[in-house]
Amino acid sequence: MEFSNKLKELRLALNCTQAQMAELLGVTVRGYRNYELGAREPELSVLIKLADYFNVSLDELVGRDYPK
Repeated sequence: MEFSNKLKELRLALNCTQAQMAELLGVTVRGYRNYELGAREPELSVLIKLADYFNVSLDELVGRDYPK
């Protein structure tokens, strides 16, 4: 799953708005929306905040799969 789709899925699972997520991350709502649209990729520090907030690994957050 692409990062942008995973991000939206995780946000909706917690019933958070884009505005709430933007405030948590210290970015604008437009900036956050661009993450979900795949128009912009967050910096590592933002990815870490997201992974901590959603209680997932960075690998899971960015959709990295390991072959079995």
